Order: sequence, then structure tokens, then C-alpha cells
Amino acid sequence: MISEPAALVEMKIKGLMMDPISNTPIVILFDEQGKKILPIWVGVFEANAIALQIEKVETPRPMTHDLLKNVISNLKVRILKIVVTELRDNTYYAAIHLEQGGQQLQVDARPSDAIALALRSESPIFVNPEVLEKAHTVDMSADTADSEKLKKWFESLDLKDLGKYTM
Repeated sequence: MISEPAALVEMKIKGLMMDPISNTPIVILFDEQGKKILPIWVGVFEANAIALQIEKVETPRPMTHDLLKNVISNLKVRILKIVVTELRDNTYYAAIHLEQGGQQLQVDARPSDAIALALRSESPIFVNPEVLEKAHTVDMSADTADSEKLKKWFESLDLKDLGKYTM
């Protein structure tokens, strides 16, 4: 089981965009105070699953994350939250927190899959504060040179593109 600190940071999805350098999709998470922004690079298929849900696109048949949500629901399991738990060797790790009959369970997951599932189940997304310290977050309240560069990069992004993702 993955251990977590008590003070997790709740985050929301700001949107999806393409990294112009690597041409890789990025999920942009931000904290509720709007001070921290966490970009997570994800695969194309996972980004598509997230984009479909962000844009409320209904598919004629259930996609994989829809199927997983339906199975979880039909087994009378509730998704409590998802947590981005760790950043190790430039790889993010996550856990899906479930509850069934009063018993709580954690399931290891890729953050992109956990986020796609959180969107479908309207579950909250949290990030371990240690991840925010290690990651390439944009601290909108800091005044250091690194944070200034990241702020400029984020501010240079076309915010109209954050909610849109095309393959």
C-alpha cells in the first residue's frame, strides 16, 4: 500500500495541451488557490480519453475508462479520490482510492488513467505535496528566477488551447 501525508493538495484540471517541443500531450492541473500549476506529460491515447470527458463527448460504445467506471459502479464500489502519490525517475505514480462496504482500498494507477477515471466519476484529484516540490510546477506566487521562467512559459501558452486537444 502507498503511504501518503495528511495534507494532500486538491487540484483541478485546467485543460490539455500539446508540448510544442516534444509534441506530447500535457494535462495541466492547478490548485484551488491558483498558485500551483502541475503539468503532467501523458500518452496520446490517455490524453484522448481525458479530452473526450473534458469536452463531454459521448461515444457510441464505452471506452476503456467508461467500462472501468461502469464495472466499479456495478460492483457497488465508490471512487473516493485519486492521488498523484509520487514522482520517481521522471515518472508520476498515482493511486485510486476506493470504498466498498465500509472498507477502503487503494489501487496503483498511472496518473493519466486515474485522471480519466476521476473525470468520469466526478471524483476529486489530489497531489502529494512532495510531488509538487519535486515536479516542474509553476508557483504563481514565488519570485525566484526558475519560477519566473516557468511563469513566463505558462503565461505564453494560449489559454484557449488548454481546453482543446486534437490528435
